[in-house]
Amino acid sequence: MNDPVSNPIKTAFPPIIDEHCTVLLLGTMPGDRSLRLQQYYGHAGNHFWKLIYALYDQPVEADYASRKSFLLEHHIALWDVLESCTCEGSLDSNIKNEVTNDFAAFYAQYPNITHVFFDSRKAEEFYLKYVKKSPAKVYHLLPSPSGANASKTFVQKLDAWRELLLYTKG
Repeated sequence: MNDPVSNPIKTAFPPIIDEHCTVLLLGTMPGDRSLRLQQYYGHAGNHFWKLIYALYDQPVEADYASRKSFLLEHHIALWDVLESCTCEGSLDSNIKNEVTNDFAAFYAQYPNITHVFFDSRKAEEFYLKYVKKSPAKVYHLLPSPSGANASKTFVQKLDAWRELLLYTKG
């Protein structure tokens, strides 16, 4: 298991996706708590799951497998820009020695992805630096769901995240 405390190299999770997904949500790299739990957005203070379920007026399910299924039911894929990095703590600003995921292979395997949403400015920065935008896709920047993003209230984040609803078919 990837122990973020004893292992200086952090490795991201595989994507949550199937062939029906049309939207890709991208983060940078899971934080320490998420890595320990082996769950995307595992930190209780992160609003990610609360935002996703609120978009569809549903209560957040506690079961992680159900959460992953919920995303797929709404044709939303989830992944991170980075495959690995070194990072002290969980802040994106501490990321060093980053290696990106193989997006060329990913998009070839999942051609239905038409909209890419970044859930932080840092995710967008890494993507633009290493992957570049494709004219075949539309890109969107969302406010970070992190509890550390105190510049926006939950309601303000939710209002911005509602843009996802325009591009999902679930």
